[in-house]
Amino acid sequence: MTDGPSTLPTFAELGLPAPLVSALERRGINAPFPIQAACLPDAIAGRDVLGRGQTGSGKTLAFGLPLLAAIAGEQAAPTRPRALILVPTRELAMQVQDALAPLGRSLGLHTKTVVGGMSMVKQIQGLRRGVDVLVATPGRLTDLIERRECSLADVRITVLDEADHMCDLGFLPAVSKLLDQIPSDGQRLLFSATLDGDVDKLVRRYLHDPVTHSIAPAAAPVETMDHHLFIVDRADKQNVIAEVAGREGRTIMFVRTKHGVDALAKKLARVGVRAGALHGGKTQSARTRTLAEFREGKVGVLIATDVAARGIHVDDVSLVVHVDPAADHKDYLHRAGRTARAGERGTVATLVAHNEVRNTERMMRRAGVRALRSKVTTGDDTLIRITGAQPPSGIPVPPDPEPRPQRRGPRPGGRRDRRPGGRFEGRGEPQGGRFDGEYREGRPAEQRDGERREGHRQRREPRSGGMPGGGRPGGRGGAARHDGGRAAGRHDDRRPRSEAAR
Repeated sequence: MTDGPSTLPTFAELGLPAPLVSALERRGINAPFPIQAACLPDAIAGRDVLGRGQTGSGKTLAFGLPLLAAIAGEQAAPTRPRALILVPTRELAMQVQDALAPLGRSLGLHTKTVVGGMSMVKQIQGLRRGVDVLVATPGRLTDLIERRECSLADVRITVLDEADHMCDLGFLPAVSKLLDQIPSDGQRLLFSATLDGDVDKLVRRYLHDPVTHSIAPAAAPVETMDHHLFIVDRADKQNVIAEVAGREGRTIMFVRTKHGVDALAKKLARVGVRAGALHGGKTQSARTRTLAEFREGKVGVLIATDVAARGIHVDDVSLVVHVDPAADHKDYLHRAGRTARAGERGTVATLVAHNEVRNTERMMRRAGVRALRSKVTTGDDTLIRITGAQPPSGIPVPPDPEPRPQRRGPRPGGRRDRRPGGRFEGRGEPQGGRFDGEYREGRPAEQRDGERREGHRQRREPRSGGMPGGGRPGGRGGAARHDGGRAAGRHDDRRPRSEAAR
């Protein structure tokens, strides 16, 4: 096991090809981070590597650079990638893609992302054109393989990023099944915050004589990160949250449930704070839009469940707030890791009621964190000094209109709503959420159904200037029949008796 060297070599000295070094320099990356300097020589030499480092320490390039160097100069066959990067979440997949795709292009390599919640048709088309580096979540990759649209038989180098989180999410069986399809003599790079439990099972089964590089203990806090435990009365908690959300600068707030995220975003909007909501119940397009607005500064507060705790990198997040305490020490560290990245300073605050203090402090000790405890209220000097809290404007923020998806045909496996202009329903709903049926065709369901029932009656009302019953001779209205009583009786079945008697 190694610690990062005190004097770091250059990327060229580490053995990277010149085009890759030039591509890094064009992106302003001139010197390696410690975990990159530690891992690159062994990874470039073809050894299996276990990497463990603090979040935000530069792990993506630690595995991405040797991966790109290893497959440079070769041609990928359609649907048969030569390098595979498995990640637990869609957001992390897209961030890895954003980091590696421009570097890969400098070597003539094509990178593709396949994740749930996005068009499978486009992903299949990309695979058929040929992909050198495939960044994937386990579920979608499994679907594509079962459809015979992807094969792992040519994969030479495999990366498992955030391996502990994949195991925590229950992906261990899927990951194992995928690794079984990759040639056993290929190179494997595994990066994780912890290397025990299910991660250790993966290591022992799939890695060959790996070298471990650990830049910091698994439970080490970042030195540039300040931790605070704020004790608040339950009755005052929402007001404290509103004042913290009203601060200047980027803030991420973590809430335990999807419903809690949406509810808090609405409460903040009512007092004048525009906040983005991010959780697994959102469609991928909504999640992408929310993150883009947060990165661009259009939204200063991001409220999220733990789906955002892993892999989300947004520059200049100066405060992370645990509105609900983290479930365990690993979740705490990964939530906290959204601030104080790449040497910047950041603050992490946990809001707890009096009866939550003991359990929360025990969890923090397991995380290796010593937090300063304070009792705070709205307008409190301590709260203002540490977080920059200030009262929100109080002017309600109008809700953003949710864009309606435009589709030209039914989804695969779905069924078409037979009403004109209706949406499509069925198995093809985007991952992360289904339409709840409350709104369709732009009108509330009860209004739409009422109009249909009213229209049903109106079609059978007498038409002005027409024949009684609105029918044609011999038609369904029965007006030309000589058995008027029976015709009335038939019509009576369609209308209330009092109406038919008129």
